[in-house]
Amino acid sequence: MFSHIKEDISVVFERDPAARTRWEILTTYPGVHALIIHRISHLIWTHRFHWIARFSSHIARWLTGIEIHPGAVIGRRVFIDHGMGVVIGETAVIGNDCTLYHGVTLGGTSWNKGKRHPTLLAGVVIGAGAKVLGPITIGAKAKIGSNAVVVKDIPDNATAVGIPARIVDQEKSRQHEDMAEKIGFSAYAVSDNMNDPMAKAIHLLIEHIAKQDAQLQTVMQQLEKLGADVDTDAEVGKAFDVNFINKIVD
Repeated sequence: MFSHIKEDISVVFERDPAARTRWEILTTYPGVHALIIHRISHLIWTHRFHWIARFSSHIARWLTGIEIHPGAVIGRRVFIDHGMGVVIGETAVIGNDCTLYHGVTLGGTSWNKGKRHPTLLAGVVIGAGAKVLGPITIGAKAKIGSNAVVVKDIPDNATAVGIPARIVDQEKSRQHEDMAEKIGFSAYAVSDNMNDPMAKAIHLLIEHIAKQDAQLQTVMQQLEKLGADVDTDAEVGKAFDVNFINKIVD
């Protein structure tokens, strides 16, 4: 139990830049409180003291705003950020290193007994307000965008957004991420499927920059094939730059 609590605290430092001290995390983070109480209620549930388990989870819901059924299976180093409005159903399974934001629902679509809630494999990230419904599987390290509604399996490493959720073009998304990192910000969660004109404009700019970067690399390669010393020529070019000469004169 104590090893789990240590991991819960450590993972908050990794994923929440607002975290400052262990005492602050232990006393003010409802996601950590909900997970600690859930482990106790889940242990009680597995020993078939169902009412006590349900009552303890009900108390946890009242204290934290996070509703986790005691029958749910939750792995290690799971982080529930903010947490208000999170609902996790009885047959849900959450793998190690997953992250859930506020308003997430891992719900069912059937009144029948048996497996009726989602399974999240390791490293899944689910954005705020997303609804993952039914006995589906979300692949390892997949990302679910905010307010998405997911009713079908999502493969490993995929990003799903929208209502109903659609998988973003992974190759194109990876190119956007690489170029975004070069120019100093992350474009994650800005997808081609969004209707926001600003998001579309940002994507067009990133694509334009990526094309220019590729063209520039091609020109540099051709110059090198022709025997040009690009670095030396660039230094020589500075000598004839008006601004550079003015700096020397000043």
